[in-house]
Amino acid sequence: MIRAFLAVELSQELRAELAVVQQELKQRVESEKKGEIRISWVQPAKMHLTIKFLGDMDEQAIDPLLGAIEQAVGSRPSVSVPLERLGAFSRQHSPRILWVGPSENWEQGEEGKRVIQIHGAIEQACESLGLLREAKPFSPHLTLARVKMGARHVGAALATSGVLDQPLSVGS
Repeated sequence: MIRAFLAVELSQELRAELAVVQQELKQRVESEKKGEIRISWVQPAKMHLTIKFLGDMDEQAIDPLLGAIEQAVGSRPSVSVPLERLGAFSRQHSPRILWVGPSENWEQGEEGKRVIQIHGAIEQACESLGLLREAKPFSPHLTLARVKMGARHVGAALATSGVLDQPLSVGS
C-alpha cells in the first residue's frame, strides 16, 4: 500500500517565486504575537497543485488508474493557471490554510471552466475504478502554509496588512 494523490508538479522557477511570496507573507503574519502563532510553512520543493487525494492504494492499482486518466484527459489541451491572489481556507478571519491561486474572474471564465471539466473527467475516471468522488468542489490552489495555532491572530494580521486584497503576479 502507498499513500497517493494526483498532482501537477511545478517548475523550479515557479517554486523560487513562491518562496519569495512565502517569506513576505511570513514577515507580515509572524511579526506580532510570536508565541501565540504557530504556522507550518510548506517547503517550496514540496509544493504542487493537488488534483485529487487518493489515500492508501494498492500499488497494482496505479497503472490502471493512470491508463484511465490518460484516456479521460490525454487529448485535451493543457490549461495554464495564473497565480494572481493570496487566499485563506476556511475563513479569512480565522484561517487554517494560506494559499495562492487564480483570481475569481479567472475561475469564472472559460479557462477556469475548462479546468473544472478536466477535473470532472479525472473524477469520472477514478470513480470508474471504484474510487470515491471528492465531496468539495475543485479549487485550483497551492498551499503555502498551514496554521497550527493562533488562527485568529493570523487572520487579524492578514486583515491589518491587506495582503489578501492586493493583486499578485507570481506566474502560472
